[in-house]
Amino acid sequence: MRHKRVGRKLGVETKHRKAMLRNLVTDLYRYDSIKTTDARAKEIRRVAEKLITLAKKGTLQSRRQAASYIKDKDVLKKLFSEIVEKHKDRPGGYTRIIKLGFRKGDNAAISLIELVQEEYKAKAKKKKSKKKAASVAKTEKTTEVKKSRKKESAEELGLLEETSVAAEVTEEVVEKVEDKASEEIKTEVKEDIEDTETETATEDTVEDSADLESKKETEESEEVAQDSPEPPDDVVEEKPDTDPAADVTEDVAEEIKETSETDEKTEEPAEDIVDEEVEASDIKAEEQEKDTPEEETGNKQEIEAAPEDKPEAKPESPDAEESADTEDESGENKSE
Repeated sequence: MRHKRVGRKLGVETKHRKAMLRNLVTDLYRYDSIKTTDARAKEIRRVAEKLITLAKKGTLQSRRQAASYIKDKDVLKKLFSEIVEKHKDRPGGYTRIIKLGFRKGDNAAISLIELVQEEYKAKAKKKKSKKKAASVAKTEKTTEVKKSRKKESAEELGLLEETSVAAEVTEEVVEKVEDKASEEIKTEVKEDIEDTETETATEDTVEDSADLESKKETEESEEVAQDSPEPPDDVVEEKPDTDPAADVTEDVAEEIKETSETDEKTEEPAEDIVDEEVEASDIKAEEQEKDTPEEETGNKQEIEAAPEDKPEAKPESPDAEESADTEDESGENKSE
C-alpha cells in the first residue's frame, strides 16, 4: 500500500521522468495547451500550478527558482509577464483537464490539459450574519413601536386606570382565597388532633379493664386456695430438682444392683447342692462295698479316687442344677 507516496512513476526511470515533465511543462507554457495521456496530464498540473504561484511573487529569488526548472528564457519571460497578469486575481486552479477518449493501438486514456484563459470574476460573498442582525433589529423596533402605540391608545381611552383597579381586585381575591385555605388547614389539623386523643383514651380504658380483670382472677384463685383443706404434716411432697438424664442414670444403677444380688443368690444354693451330692455318693459306695466281693471293692476304690481329683463343677444356671438332680435319682434307682 502506497501510503504517503505522492506522484506517479509513469513506467520510466527517475531521470527520464524528470526530464519528460520539464519538457511537457515548458510546452504547456509555450502553446497554452497539450494533448497527452491522462496520467501525465495530472502530473503536469501539479508542477505547472506551483510555478505560477511562485511567479506571482515577482521577486528575484522566485525568478531564479523558476529558471532552475525552466531552461528556456523566452518561456520564462512569458511566465512572469503574460501568464501572471491573466491569473493575478485567481486563487488557484490555473489549468483545466479535458478527457478526449482512448488512443488507437494501446487504448490509453488521452486528455487535453490547457491554461485557463477566461478572466476571473470574484463572486459576491453572502453576508448572512449582517442580514440576520438587521432583521432582528427591525423586529425589535417594530415590537417597541407597537407597545408604545398600545399604551398611548390605552391612556387616551382611560383603560390604564381600569387595569390598575382590576389588578387591585385580583390581589384582594387572592388574599381572601389564601385566608380561607389557611383556615381550612387549621380546622383539619384540629380534627386530626382530636381523633388521636380519642384513640389514645380508648386504648387507656381497654388497658385498665384488662388490668382489673386480671386482678379479679388472682383474688378468686387466692380465695379458692384458702378454702381448700391443707394436706397432713406427714405427707410432704418433694419435687426433686433433677434433670431427666440424672434419673436415667439412677435407674440403670438400680438395675445393675438387682442383677448382682440375683447372681449371688443363685450361686449359694448351687454350692449346697454339690455338697449333698458328694455325701450321697459316699453313702452309695459304702453300701456297695458291703454287698460286692473284695475285687469289686478294689475297682470301686479306683473309680472313687478319680472323681476326687477332679474339681467340683459349678452349674452355670438353674437348668443345669435340675439336670444334675435327675441324674442322681436315676443312679439311686439303678443301685436299688
